Amino acid sequence: MFGRRRKRSEDAVDQFDDVTSEESAEDAESAQDAAAESRVRLEPEPRPDGPWDVSEVHAPAEDRVDLGGMFVPGVEGMELRVEVAGDAIVAATVVLRDSAVQLQAFAAPKREGIWHEVRDEIAGGITQQGGVVDEVQGPLGWELRAQVPVTLPDGTNGVQLVRFVGCDGPRWFLRGVISGQGAVQPQTAGMLEQIFRDTVVVRGESPMAPRDPIVLKLPDDAQMVAEGMQDEQQGSRFAGGVERLQRGPEISEIR
Repeated sequence: MFGRRRKRSEDAVDQFDDVTSEESAEDAESAQDAAAESRVRLEPEPRPDGPWDVSEVHAPAEDRVDLGGMFVPGVEGMELRVEVAGDAIVAATVVLRDSAVQLQAFAAPKREGIWHEVRDEIAGGITQQGGVVDEVQGPLGWELRAQVPVTLPDGTNGVQLVRFVGCDGPRWFLRGVISGQGAVQPQTAGMLEQIFRDTVVVRGESPMAPRDPIVLKLPDDAQMVAEGMQDEQQGSRFAGGVERLQRGPEISEIR
């Protein structure tokens, strides 16, 4: 009798251990899923120094160029180029001496930042091309410093140093691509970084799918200088900005 009771007790313990093991595994899996979910759905971080949403700026057109979907700061001696995709203007590039920053704004989910995902996409695309990418904490937050394979004017292969910066805002995401000396010597890019910070994004109230580019327009007094149309970009729409700095219609704003 006692032997049977011990047997049942042992069976109960074994069953309890099995259930506990299964529950522990399920709990661990749930915890991993929750952690992964929390990494994916990160709230946009505060932006005490910009970039700005149009609702946060009293006079967005003051000392800025009105591009419709963005107000870009005007800096003395700068050249402003716009980038065209099809019939739409989707990006602006500020060229200042021997450096440049390309600015492009995208729609984003209301309560979810996407810069962490975008960094992964950009890094993956560049790595597939044989480039090298480092993720570092820079003056504008997390950024990618990349060596991107390019074809040089003489037909030989080389690399271009590029910095990808980004910021999540309310229902928008602003990406910047810094090239030239501002990428080769990041400590010299202070003015370009300030241009990025002081940019104002106009998301608008129209429904937009997340990651759709916010369309821009030319300033009323702009003078177009055609330099050829931009080829349709392949791969991630966020990975562009390297070759595009050399092409596309442009406008000149001398401040």
